[in-house]
Amino acid sequence: MKTINQNAALLKKYGNRKSTFKSHMLAPYIFISPFIISFLVFGLYPLGYSITMSFWKWTTNGPQDFIGFKNYTRLLTTDPFFIRTLWTSFILMITGSGLQHVFAIPLAIFLNDHKIKGKDVFQLTYFLPYITSTVSIVLIFAQLYDENYGWLNYILENWLHLKPIHWLTSPVGIKSSIAIMLNWRFIGWNTLIYVAGLQSIDRSLYEAAEIDGANKFQQAMKITLPLLKPIIFFTLTLSIIGGFQVFDEPFVLLGGFTKLGGPQNAGLTTAFYLMATGFEFGRLGKGSAIAWLMFLVIIVLNIIHKKIGHNEKN
Repeated sequence: MKTINQNAALLKKYGNRKSTFKSHMLAPYIFISPFIISFLVFGLYPLGYSITMSFWKWTTNGPQDFIGFKNYTRLLTTDPFFIRTLWTSFILMITGSGLQHVFAIPLAIFLNDHKIKGKDVFQLTYFLPYITSTVSIVLIFAQLYDENYGWLNYILENWLHLKPIHWLTSPVGIKSSIAIMLNWRFIGWNTLIYVAGLQSIDRSLYEAAEIDGANKFQQAMKITLPLLKPIIFFTLTLSIIGGFQVFDEPFVLLGGFTKLGGPQNAGLTTAFYLMATGFEFGRLGKGSAIAWLMFLVIIVLNIIHKKIGHNEKN
């Protein structure tokens, strides 16, 4: 009887181990299921829905008709705005997003110097524009750009004795004003990324270079930039993506959808045109096609960027 009771106890103890093992295997999937469900509902499903819409004449106040690739072909051939918006976005990507790194890298090298005191204050100062509301930034810069009472033209006329610039009424002025805002806002963000990358470089390399008589410029060119290339590749990739998604700054600065990028549509970026087409004019099918063409352009630019970076390494 004792043996039977012992066997029953062992069976009870170890018989449930299989179900316990199964529950332990299932638990991680239960915990991550909210993310998976959210991604499927709010991520994957909208992507599939938008690419489907791009093949339809899909408006908010009319019938939906399947038209195949006509949205794409019309955008690339007969649309009066799309190609121009690509050029505008490309120019802003170079002058507004790419130019940031010309300033961010020297600032990061400056902050990484162990002799500099008060680094936290500098880093906070550089980072503040990034966390400032876009609307607030645009409203402040709109006052600076004012052609009659703005400080920028006042300085140009009274201090430098130059002609005032038509910041918000000429194509060149509009692109320049947007590029200045983008640089002012994101230079600090890139600077902090570069500072993090510089801190991973062994300081003994700089000490050895100083012993060999290398100055700061030579150290930057021979040590800092070569070892910082992975970080530069990463930040430039973000700049390419962000440069083609500029919408808030021209939208607020140039009067919203009614002005459509200001005089001669000089501030009409691809993202701006996408939002206006889909949500202001109600042409959701065409807007979806713009989104996917913009996505393809970003992919192509990043492939070119990767090829150039790979060739430089070789």
